[in-house]
Amino acid sequence: MSTSLNAARRRTELDGLASEVVDLLVVGGGVTGAGVALDAASRGLSVCLLEAEDLAFGTSRWSSKLVHGGLRYLAQGEVGLAYESAVERGILMTTTAPHLVRALPQLVPLHGKGSDPLVMAGLRAGDVLRRVARTPSRVLPGPRRVPAAEVLALTPGVRRAGLRGGLLGFDGQLVDDARLVVALARTAAGFGARILTRARVTALTASGAQAVDTLTGTPFTVRARAAVNATGVWAGSLVDVKLRPSRGSHLVLDGARLGVTTCGLTIPIPGSRNRFALLLPQRDGRVYLGLTDEPVEGPIPDVPTVPESDVDFLLGVASSVLEHEVTRSDVLGAFAGLRPLLDTGEGPSADLSRRHAILDTDGVTTVVGGKLTTYRRMAADAVDATALTTTRSRTATLPLVGAGRAAGDPTLISRYGSEAPAVAAVGEVAWSVRHELALTPADHLDRRTRTGLVPTDRARAEQEVTDTLTAELTALTR
Repeated sequence: MSTSLNAARRRTELDGLASEVVDLLVVGGGVTGAGVALDAASRGLSVCLLEAEDLAFGTSRWSSKLVHGGLRYLAQGEVGLAYESAVERGILMTTTAPHLVRALPQLVPLHGKGSDPLVMAGLRAGDVLRRVARTPSRVLPGPRRVPAAEVLALTPGVRRAGLRGGLLGFDGQLVDDARLVVALARTAAGFGARILTRARVTALTASGAQAVDTLTGTPFTVRARAAVNATGVWAGSLVDVKLRPSRGSHLVLDGARLGVTTCGLTIPIPGSRNRFALLLPQRDGRVYLGLTDEPVEGPIPDVPTVPESDVDFLLGVASSVLEHEVTRSDVLGAFAGLRPLLDTGEGPSADLSRRHAILDTDGVTTVVGGKLTTYRRMAADAVDATALTTTRSRTATLPLVGAGRAAGDPTLISRYGSEAPAVAAVGEVAWSVRHELALTPADHLDRRTRTGLVPTDRARAEQEVTDTLTAELTALTR
């Protein structure tokens, strides 16, 4: 079946729901929901996914874009979670999405006195995890200590005074977290899954849901043999589950201005043992500075904002290791995501486990917690919990759309992989409408591409994108 998602397919599949009982209803179009849809559909189940807004609209597009190997979890004594993360990182980098994940070098600069042996021991332990997970060193090289001259060659912006050298390690980095979600959804569609955005669920039970097509205001019903709630921080609005959301804030900066363009920086946070801030260079020349871990109280916003306190904190931490102070004038944009952590009633949110949980809430299978890196394992566990099939998950060996090789524009290849030549032939906006279910200019600007992360970039592109997208939608739906 075709992997193309668009307005015409959406309308046809929405109309067909009235006469069918699907095996599995998935609510939520983030990385977990799309992963569940793919896992179930690839096992031969009929699947319908409903998303209230757009693919990757929520937390899944606000990550650090890292595919973690679990080093932090190892430091916290969660060996099982660290191993799981390392395994899933290897699967993404070598099999399922090698076109979307690259090895990112990351430096810990050493200034003055420090706990070099402890940090290096952590990096070496992480490399042991890589080997146990069978990720080749050609994919992720091992860590090593580097002299000050090499630190400055890799990251010219590092503060020179007192620089003794650095510790160099490697981790996985997503080109774009939202593009991973789109690839998952399209691969699921290729196995027959219905992927319906702008479909807001108003009531959810083990046998289906009441929903509204927000494009037309028309209510509809989905009947299903089982249901999975994969709505992340919004899970409690559909079932009885208690979460403690935690905010992770990032700032968008200019890499060349900071002298951080190809190698990331891992910056110890003063006063904390196992917490670090990260300066993460992107392919477009921008750098993401993150991240915070602060509890969030009250109603969950559709799009979280970065508070001034987080801005000040992040700028201060970055300035502590850079030659020049980073100020508010350097900030090009900002974004924040909310982690759906299960409320255990113990300790601050930063100390809550990132292990996922599969809950049975009145017959609905609800997925909470977890990390983007381990989405595939979360999805497999959720499908297993529904007891719909005895067929085992096959997604560990299932490449996502675009996973092959291609020649052409390196930027397009990094986003679309083997589909890059086809994208170049029609243009990115047309491609997102015809094949990636972009229905509004914001879908393209903010999720199919990340132009919208920098407001000035968004303003420059918005009119042209709007005109092209409108023409494409008209042609598709006339």
